[in-house]
Amino acid sequence: MYALVLAEDADGAAFRDAARRCIAQGLAPGAVTFSADGNAPLLPPPPETAEATPPAFAVPRAFIELLDNVACHSAPDRFDLLYALLWRIARGEPGVLDQANDPILGRALDYARAVRRDIHKMHAFLRFREQPGEDGPLFTAWFEPQHHILRRALPFFIERFATMNWLIVTPSGSAAWRNGEITFGPGAPRPPEENDAVLDGLWNTYYRTIFNPARLHVGAMLREMPKRYWRDMPETRAVPEMLRQAGARAQSMVDRPADAAPRFATRIAERRAEEITARETEASGEPTTLATLRDQAAGCTRCPLHKHATQTVFGEGPPRAALLFVGEQPGDQEDLAGHPFVGPAGKMFNKALGDAGIDRDEVYVTNAVKHFKYELRGKRRIHQKPNMSEIKTCRWWLSRELALVRPRLVVALGATAAYALAERTVPVMKERGTLMDLGAHRGIVTVHPSFLLRVTDAVVAATEYRRFVADLKTAARALEKLGDAA
Repeated sequence: MYALVLAEDADGAAFRDAARRCIAQGLAPGAVTFSADGNAPLLPPPPETAEATPPAFAVPRAFIELLDNVACHSAPDRFDLLYALLWRIARGEPGVLDQANDPILGRALDYARAVRRDIHKMHAFLRFREQPGEDGPLFTAWFEPQHHILRRALPFFIERFATMNWLIVTPSGSAAWRNGEITFGPGAPRPPEENDAVLDGLWNTYYRTIFNPARLHVGAMLREMPKRYWRDMPETRAVPEMLRQAGARAQSMVDRPADAAPRFATRIAERRAEEITARETEASGEPTTLATLRDQAAGCTRCPLHKHATQTVFGEGPPRAALLFVGEQPGDQEDLAGHPFVGPAGKMFNKALGDAGIDRDEVYVTNAVKHFKYELRGKRRIHQKPNMSEIKTCRWWLSRELALVRPRLVVALGATAAYALAERTVPVMKERGTLMDLGAHRGIVTVHPSFLLRVTDAVVAATEYRRFVADLKTAARALEKLGDAA
């Protein structure tokens, strides 16, 4: 018997090359074994013969898919199973992959299912943490898969987090995505446990929001989310408490009377009542501090958006900031965290501010609409643009923020913000970077940073980012001139 040594994380392509050489020399499955532990075997390697040319034979597409999955399994006999199947295919045996009772095929299929499940777990349970990097934030994650799946799992993260720089580390290898390029490196042991209050709070809020005590099944939950993953998932710290409260919460849902479907006339009456309440609130006196205004906004029911959003997302920044930025509305992450500009667009915004020489801590940031408007697609909440009625209704809050902050210059990020400030439609692409009157304030309009995230062409994206930074620099220069004039 002979032995072939492959790398521990050898993929299907490496196995195919070695297997074809063995088939060319007529080595049956019992005459050769494959070792993937990196140790030199006691058995000699197959002899190389010049006349042994790999034979040409057709391989079913189903076997290629099976090969790519089984090769990632951690079982030491995975390549021996694959070679036994490939040998039979090469010899022309019909229906090799159709024999449901074949023990070799059955074990290979079990390995493939385990690998697919492990990839799914990595996609679902890997958690990034933000770290400072040389060229901006670096998002790092440590994960311990059961099989050699790092390379197979990467396309998901590359597609979903293409605009971020990130590093994924496993015990056997690592992958770094920086500036649109992937590089691989060695693995590392689990790092010391760290506490990230912002990220942990974000995940905990999200997990508590989607947790339904009436559908709790502990056994099914543990099968889908085994405890071996819990240490690297901040939201699981809330699981014991939610399990203890599940019975009482489920019973309270049972005892609660069913919501009556509102009829059209009822909805009209409720809207009229909200309008009357709004006018009474306006007549009762203006808030004198941002803290008071924020407290009032937390209970806002002026438009229907409050019914589905997690919370009101109010503006943040120095109460007398000279420069004030207005965005469109909070996104998914802002809705969960309760802070403006903390999601992907917020990260882009912060980076651009830094490149423009503007300190984020010295500016006030808010949104034209204070509640997240979205559409549910499966489990995802997809952003929806607020309509004119919602913008006009929420202008009551924005106008009072402006009155209390009293900025010397405002910057409208996108068309919604420009409309809320100017009370008219502003052609953003035509007017961007130009000092103008936006309502009662001097201001500048530019694109919303989320626009930059939607540009797929790398060259166009770089150009648009430079234009955005240039608009921010224009705002900084305009602010200095306004300050000198004052």
